[in-house]
Formats: sequence, C-alpha cells, structure tokens
Amino acid sequence: MYQELYPGMSVSGVGVLSLDRVARDGGLKAMQDLLSGELPAPPMSKTLKFGLSEVEEGRVVFKGLPTEEHLNPLGTVHGGWTATIMDSALGCAVFTTVKPGEAYTTVEFKVNLVRPLLPDMGEVFCEGRIVHRGRTIATSEAWLRDRNGKLLAHGTETCAIFPIDNLRR
Repeated sequence: MYQELYPGMSVSGVGVLSLDRVARDGGLKAMQDLLSGELPAPPMSKTLKFGLSEVEEGRVVFKGLPTEEHLNPLGTVHGGWTATIMDSALGCAVFTTVKPGEAYTTVEFKVNLVRPLLPDMGEVFCEGRIVHRGRTIATSEAWLRDRNGKLLAHGTETCAIFPIDNLRR
C-alpha cells in the first residue's frame, strides 16, 4: 500500500533501513531498492514532503514540495527545510558509494541559500553528486532548483566512512 508524501510523490512505506541488509548489499543497492519501493522511505520524508526520485552511483535527486507547514515567522520556507533536503542529497550521493560492510555519516555541511523558498512555488529538485570518495572521507556537492531550473541553494558536505558495525551498539 503506497503512502502519498505529497501530490505526485508516493512511497511504498516509511521506516528505517535494516543495517544487516545495508551491510550485505552496500549503499547503491540500498538506494536503488528505496527508489523502487522495495525498502521504505525514512519517516522524515512524510513530515517534510520530499523523497528520492533518481539514483545512480555517485548521484541522487530528491524532489520536494515546500508548503505552508514549513514556514518561518516571516512567511518564507524555513532554512532548516532547505538544509534537510540538501543534507539528504549530499549524504545519499555519498551513500551510493558505500561498499558492503561500510556505513557513513555527515561530518559537516555548508548550505548557501541564494533565493527564498515560498510555499506556492511548487515542486523543487535537489541533485547531489559525489566530488571525492576516499577510504575514510567523502565529499559531495548539491544544488536545489525550482521547476524552471532557477538556483535556490547550493552546498557541500564531508562524510566519514567507517565499518557499519560501529553503528551496532
């Protein structure tokens, strides 16, 4: 049974990934299975109204719909919404390069907000790409654009790569 994140974007369900499955299959397969609906979207996807729309090794695209539910006191979409969709694209671009037995986490990220997001602007698109993948550190970059391709934000991220067993405490 599919759940609608927003009109035009549905997922097979929400939940967290099995560490055993990620340890066995690696990040690219996990992301492909998430996109196909075999694995659930993270719970925050439903709250923040964004989800995965494309995945390949070293590259992902998320689509989202900023709404009035995401406004700050001045009536623009809160920068935290933008930072979250960007962190998702930045981190998941790295995740597509994670090998079986590995995991990753964000060490730091920087987002440049170049235009305000408004609740009536419609769907936005965030593309994340790997810049460098080393043994223990990976970097990525991302761009958030409106439906006409106008740049709304851009940013970079550094992720640590480590044995997935470090997540099992």
